[in-house]
Amino acid sequence: MDFILHDRLAADSVALGDGLLSSVRLMNDRRYRWLILVPRRAGLREIHELAAADRALLIEEIALAGQALQAATRAAKINVGALGNLVPQLHVHVVARSPGDPAWPGPIWGHGRPEPYDAAALAAECVRLQQALAPLLARA
Repeated sequence: MDFILHDRLAADSVALGDGLLSSVRLMNDRRYRWLILVPRRAGLREIHELAAADRALLIEEIALAGQALQAATRAAKINVGALGNLVPQLHVHVVARSPGDPAWPGPIWGHGRPEPYDAAALAAECVRLQQALAPLLARA
């Protein structure tokens, strides 16, 4: 079985590049700086379904994504979650959070409606985050 990105993840986010294991994507919601890591392994729903080496690699990619996001945004906190309640494909959210963001200090899920970037802002944010994510993306 080949890896195919879930339609909802494809519709709601933009590809930034690939790490050794995961596709790295930017959630198209300008309210939050929000990355999604999608391990390119077919048919998985849960982290524990990954082989041990892939689990270790995923944790390393999460750490690199969190470091990059914190450096790029100066966030007070990096939230990491693998919910999968709406999208059954294994994916991990890495979200920059700071006091004053629309959902602070609560969770982002279920708080208001997404506000997509306009085309110019999306392009600029992608370039900025790709530069910050270079240590992760260069490993592929």
